[in-house]
Amino acid sequence: MEKARLIFFRFLGLYLIYVLVFAVIIFAIYNPKEKESIEIFANRDGRMEPSIGDRTTLVGLPEEAIRVRLDLIETAQESIDISYYALLGGESVQVFLSSILEAADRGVEVRILLDGIFNNLNGSLRGSVNAFTAHPNINLKFYEPLNILLPMSWNNRLHDKFIIIDGKLALIGGRNIGDKYFFPDEFKDKYVKDRDALIYNERLTDESASVIDDMQEYYNYVWNHKYSKTPKKSLTSREERRAKEVKDGLRNNHAELIKPYATSNGKVDWHKMTIPVDNIKFVCNPIGRSNQDPWCLKELYNLASQAEETVFAQSPYIIPSRTMKNNLKDYEIDFNKVSVLTNSLASSPNPFAVAGYSNNRKKIVNSNIEVFEYQGPDSIHAKTYIFDDYTSVIGSFNLDARSSHLSTESMVIIESEEFAKELKESIDIDLNKSLKIDKDYSYVANEDIKEGKVPNLKKIFIGILSKITLFIDYLL
Repeated sequence: MEKARLIFFRFLGLYLIYVLVFAVIIFAIYNPKEKESIEIFANRDGRMEPSIGDRTTLVGLPEEAIRVRLDLIETAQESIDISYYALLGGESVQVFLSSILEAADRGVEVRILLDGIFNNLNGSLRGSVNAFTAHPNINLKFYEPLNILLPMSWNNRLHDKFIIIDGKLALIGGRNIGDKYFFPDEFKDKYVKDRDALIYNERLTDESASVIDDMQEYYNYVWNHKYSKTPKKSLTSREERRAKEVKDGLRNNHAELIKPYATSNGKVDWHKMTIPVDNIKFVCNPIGRSNQDPWCLKELYNLASQAEETVFAQSPYIIPSRTMKNNLKDYEIDFNKVSVLTNSLASSPNPFAVAGYSNNRKKIVNSNIEVFEYQGPDSIHAKTYIFDDYTSVIGSFNLDARSSHLSTESMVIIESEEFAKELKESIDIDLNKSLKIDKDYSYVANEDIKEGKVPNLKKIFIGILSKITLFIDYLL
């Protein structure tokens, strides 16, 4: 017995060393190689033609966000393609899943792609996997499911958040599906503020180019990638019974679930709801298990370097790693034009992220960037960028190393003065609950905004955590 215990602990020790090397250390020493062409858009070299007929609108308010998602699903006649990091549970997820099932029941082909570790379908929503597997019109895949023998894959996460309907409608942004993104009154200080962009293409001609085509091509690429796995090929008789129970429950409750959201029963004037834009471009990260060439980050750096007057960035996490700073050297950016908005220590719900940010806070202020910190009591989660009040960027990309080099990320670049104005008005709501950091790193006094309260225990914990994150900011 003693010998078996000794063997076990030796094996465990070797395994932990193996994990440390291939899940942590290797990412510190591996420099991403620049990729000359984007494999996803082989025929376009990563650049789309000017979009024709693309229209868009901002989806900022939480009540709009859940209603638009239901309207999109009800509108679908042929296909629904869904890509999300996580379904976090709660009423919003039940509404979402029941609507998907209703669409599939009427013949719409549905594909759902979720992160393989943080999807939550293997947790509190376990029965949904069986329910979807058992439906002939629903296909479900997990991107990089947990493999204890491949720790290098643990950091390779699916972070995209978008929906495509019939190849003519799309919604892209930073929201996951979960109650804390949609019900501010119920969640109060736990509520997470975010925004999306709705895109509609009128298909003026069969040959007209649309950003939705690029989004669809990217979705197909990730869906068919070897990293995307079908969780179950078939079900046991017991699982089939459980699947039927879940489906029957969703079907029976569907009408009651959607009643509070005043959906349109699939009858939406998408033209009237949206505005024309000069152009929309889709940008994504490459796919791989090691550090990748940061396409999204480089696109933002490029836009910032071309800006003549103003650069604005809103990101819940701002953690510039060494590699991100090295990439910055290739671009001439006037930091005096740059303003950023991020969570404060009081508002941030992510301890690792705010610890990483705290290590860089003074350096960011010293670079002459105008920094605002949101004071809550809720938190911001939107990833939004505006250049010269004309070019807007919305998507899943955070200003950190994980979004730059590790996760799948996607965003749209919208050229429109009218859209940028609408987006700026939405951001002003957050800025009106934010304080500017002064040159001495304290807040500039503002009698209309109270500094968020930080419990002493949180201060101590983040202080300790910040010492640890100094050595792993490339994973944050």
